[in-house]
Amino acid sequence: MPRTLTRLDVEVPGTEAPVKARLYRTSATRERALVWVHGGAFAYGDIDMPEADAVAGWLAERGCAVLSVDYRLAAPYGDDAVPGIEGHPFPAAHHDVVAAFDWMVSHAADLGTTGDSVLLGGASAGANLSAGAAVALRDRGEATPAGLLLAYPIVHAAVPDPSPAVAQALATLPADMRFSADVIRGMNLNYVGGDEAILRDPRAFAGEGDVAGLPPTIIVDSEADDLRPSGERFAAQLEAAGVGSTHHVEPGTTHGHLNRPEEPAFALTLTRFLEWSASR
Repeated sequence: MPRTLTRLDVEVPGTEAPVKARLYRTSATRERALVWVHGGAFAYGDIDMPEADAVAGWLAERGCAVLSVDYRLAAPYGDDAVPGIEGHPFPAAHHDVVAAFDWMVSHAADLGTTGDSVLLGGASAGANLSAGAAVALRDRGEATPAGLLLAYPIVHAAVPDPSPAVAQALATLPADMRFSADVIRGMNLNYVGGDEAILRDPRAFAGEGDVAGLPPTIIVDSEADDLRPSGERFAAQLEAAGVGSTHHVEPGTTHGHLNRPEEPAFALTLTRFLEWSASR
């Protein structure tokens, strides 16, 4: 029998204010559950963008209840800066993702699953927010994610130098598809409200702290992506700390491939996530 996909906008109790989110599910009686966080350089994006809506819908149609988080954004910056718009720097989005995870755990039984099986994941800046939330949840010592699903994450304040293989892949990109060290630094500083000290806070950048005790993690990086060294380094850190981790590089892709559902890699990466999460 075909599954009927439903989308329901919800408000999650938050630390400072309710957190907007959207719940995707089907008529299946038994579903995995995932909290999903879109990207957008911490300052852009919403739950209607493909990296949120298309991803959540695709996963829900295959038996995974998904809560997509419309977290508070940092202020636009650089050429997009708007005078008088301060936005919401760290820890606003961090708190929103933790609150969304707690909501999903408390509603897991209604979704046909259990609180200890709720997954957490995201793409790019959303992958950062997911990893940072996992750090806070680990340290809190209560409910923690059953696993982390990270697509092309930025989890270090400064991205490590690329390996020769990454450098070769990056050499094929035009300049307007590159993320220079200055661009990445500007993005990250904007996220933390210009406070250099917060760049070392593992809740803001999980790769800057102790990763022991984090949940099992799958990382899928884009092949030609200046952020790829961050995902690769994080995978190595997890392995060294004894955390079960899986790392893939999606061939022929550039940053943000989950925001382009028309590309074959969209379904390929999400299939990797589903197959990996089936064992959680």
